[in-house]
Amino acid sequence: MSSPPDPPTGHCVPRGPAAALMPGSSWQDASRFSRRDFVRTAAFGLASSSPLGRALAAEQTVPFFDSIPPQRSGIAWTHTAGLSAEMYLPETVGAGCAFFDYDNDGWMDIYLVNSGPCDFYTPAKPLRNALYRNNRDGTFTDVTGKAGVAGSAYGMGAAVGDYNRDGLPDLYLTQYPRSILYRNNGDGTFTDVTERAGLAAPGWATSAVWFDYDNDGRLDLFVCRFADFSKEKNVWCGGHGPNERYYCKPNVFKPTPSWLFHNNGDGTFTDVSRESGIAASLAKSWGVVAADVNNDGRMDLFIGSDTAPNPLFLNQGAGRFADNGFLAGVAYNPFGIARSGMGVDAADYDQDGWIDLFVDNVDHEAYSLYHNNHRGEFDDVALRTPIAAATELMSGWGAKFFDFDNDGDLDLIIANGHPDLVIQRHHPELRYLQPMLLFAQKGGSWKNAGALAGPAFAQPIAGRGLALGDFDNDGAVDVLVSANNGPPLLLKNNACRGTHWLGLQLIGTRSNIDAIGAKVTWKSGDLLRHRSKVGGGSYLSSHDPRMVLGLGPRTQIDWLEVEWPQPGSRQRFAGLPIDRYIAITEDKPGWK
Repeated sequence: MSSPPDPPTGHCVPRGPAAALMPGSSWQDASRFSRRDFVRTAAFGLASSSPLGRALAAEQTVPFFDSIPPQRSGIAWTHTAGLSAEMYLPETVGAGCAFFDYDNDGWMDIYLVNSGPCDFYTPAKPLRNALYRNNRDGTFTDVTGKAGVAGSAYGMGAAVGDYNRDGLPDLYLTQYPRSILYRNNGDGTFTDVTERAGLAAPGWATSAVWFDYDNDGRLDLFVCRFADFSKEKNVWCGGHGPNERYYCKPNVFKPTPSWLFHNNGDGTFTDVSRESGIAASLAKSWGVVAADVNNDGRMDLFIGSDTAPNPLFLNQGAGRFADNGFLAGVAYNPFGIARSGMGVDAADYDQDGWIDLFVDNVDHEAYSLYHNNHRGEFDDVALRTPIAAATELMSGWGAKFFDFDNDGDLDLIIANGHPDLVIQRHHPELRYLQPMLLFAQKGGSWKNAGALAGPAFAQPIAGRGLALGDFDNDGAVDVLVSANNGPPLLLKNNACRGTHWLGLQLIGTRSNIDAIGAKVTWKSGDLLRHRSKVGGGSYLSSHDPRMVLGLGPRTQIDWLEVEWPQPGSRQRFAGLPIDRYIAITEDKPGWK
């Protein structure tokens, strides 16, 4: 596996608009403050005379993110939903996207999922997914045909993981009515090995996640199934006017069990959904994230379920899971009603040592920020933040915690868009196309930073999948958003000029090779932070596997510790460089 290259241009340093995230009143919308206030006031407590304050004054007009147009990126592909008068629900809920380095050259490539032939849709002309190779200069080249990853049915999402431990990222494509496992051949091509692997997962598969649930060092696969759906079972929904029809709310569909596949280590998988307890919980599953929510050293699963209770599968060991969603307080809203859970993520956003959860919902439900109370339960604290008010009339899909400005604290980004194309006809207060959201966080306090994020955040879209990845290797994590029946958005991160960072590629040996479940702790002067490497998260999408550790203005790392998923495997490092990517391999001294 080649070691990642140094950043092409300097180091990542947060830009001025971040200063709008001002201290004082607990939950303020940063857009209320003027640029003069931003420069004059400390950003999250940093004095305006600090490097960040000076950077703010110098970079007054630069947005957090720039949208890279197709003529600059070379990404000319567009998603085609196949919208029809019959309004089959899959038409309006896709599709996903991914950042992954398929050719191991140290630069993130891009994968985009499209629709395709199935029982309810025959494209007028052939459609295909798209794999774009990173040219290392901010542009991409379409290599789908050579790679052989065009897809074969109605595409939903993408999940990336090295299931056979050969050092090459493989691609699992969720589809209706049959999914695909593409094995990476290492020569720029992939082979469809679905039948031999036993991973077709017949039905309507949505999100999927690679994770090692039994700590045997091999990546297993969880696949979300949405509902019992086919062309014959499509339901007519309407009633707001003569001959009016709209996309059905999911409560008209029957919930179904999802799949869990155990990696046998020989290129095949065994469906263990029933014996593991996964199949005992029926849901309408959209998004999934794998994380150790109770600190027992085993990876658990949190799923966003639409109009059915959100499962929280706690790993019991010995290959068994128990759905603890109800007892944990994440299955229903406070009134005992199942919300429309869609995209999900997990992270310890307040650095108290326990993983917290996020799930976005449909309009009039608000999104849920679940704080882990350390007793096996979660408290929805969204109402105490700007998140609930900002999302009351929104419908969310892709969502991810990440440190967008490299100050060491995790923030939250969300892609939104209503699933019903004609929603405004019968609900004038709602819109089909909706803007993205960005919430900045410091010490558990959240600020709505969307107004400062750039024009792309003001432009409403039918947002669906969302993937994170540093495509230009400058240490600022960029964003890829897929839009239903439209072109994707590639957002370059400008928010961290003036800060420092370290990028980590973790390679497991006794642990799973992708190091899903690893925990990294680092100290830089007065900054002490930890970050867990979760599996999956967001909606239908897959992310840059590297971790970017933000240092703020600090210029060195005192020490860094990696706690690997394999019990008892821990390494500590000092003298690490900053402002570049390095690779750390389990049980091997040093770094590359």
